[in-house]
Amino acid sequence: MLANSKYGSQNTPRLNVGFILANRFTLCAFANFVDVLRLAADEGDRSRPILCHWTVLSDTMNPIASSSGITVQPKERLGDPRRFNYIVVVGGLMGEAPNLSPAYQKFLHEAANAGVPLVGVCTGAFLLHEAGLLDGYRCCISWFHHSEIVEQFEGIDPVVEQIFVVDRDRLTCSGGVSSAHLAAYLVDKHVGRAQANKSLHIMIIDDALQAEKPQPGIPLDLKTQDPIVQRALLIMQQNIDMPISVQEIARRMGNSKRQIERHFRVSLDTSPQVAFLNIRLDLAHHLIEKSQKSIAQIAVDSGFCDSSHLSRMFRRRYGCTPQALRRPVSDVELSAQTLQADVTA
Repeated sequence: MLANSKYGSQNTPRLNVGFILANRFTLCAFANFVDVLRLAADEGDRSRPILCHWTVLSDTMNPIASSSGITVQPKERLGDPRRFNYIVVVGGLMGEAPNLSPAYQKFLHEAANAGVPLVGVCTGAFLLHEAGLLDGYRCCISWFHHSEIVEQFEGIDPVVEQIFVVDRDRLTCSGGVSSAHLAAYLVDKHVGRAQANKSLHIMIIDDALQAEKPQPGIPLDLKTQDPIVQRALLIMQQNIDMPISVQEIARRMGNSKRQIERHFRVSLDTSPQVAFLNIRLDLAHHLIEKSQKSIAQIAVDSGFCDSSHLSRMFRRRYGCTPQALRRPVSDVELSAQTLQADVTA
């Protein structure tokens, strides 16, 4: 690894990261990753790149536009990838980010050949895949894009159950706050756990999560290999707060309503209507247990007309009301339950 002469031999950062930003890259994913490095690099919040160093690389040095329209000015030419501990590729909007330029691809292949680990953030994993740099590697993708990714990227080995994936010298995450946790993983490894936790706490994020932590998507017990059912389930997940009809799902997929119903019956032994209701009830159950939202707000978030509608459907599925699930058992109730258990034992 080449020394970074900017700081001299006594002050070489412990973690040096080069960023490649795709056109229309996701600003949130990039900012979360950089801020973890920034906050870990110095004492307090002074932002001096002492323990960590980061820079945006470019083949042209032209400003790079994010998906939000905000642009970032690159700082360095590509140069020798060996001066970095990691090269991070931050992807952008699905369908709008073209393949990386030949110069970028050449640089990434040089990095891989030199043993420099490559990181794909958000759809950056797909750019690495298209460059032939994820063959034989598992990669993390968002559950939100699972079906369309499997359709578009042949040979990819996607993981949607984790917030990030470390597979030897390839590291990937689905973006958003997961990019902060992946950055914290690198800070922990190269700088120290205290610095990693410090960054996350300043960013008002809970302690660093391990790679195996499930993505904060919707808990789904509906497992199937049928691509038509998988795609329909994804559309349902994407429209939980404003449920759409099976007819509309069929129209978006280019299938008939009867086709979808037949595939659901064969694959899951249920109807798409019941599957959609169970997805919404799963979300409501999750929010009741894990959030402080009111029952009325949870009803809206999970696509029910009101709290009464949610309560009726909830009781049918779980045998109790949302209020009963959330209400802690009182000492009197607990004593009564214990006494009843003793009597029936």
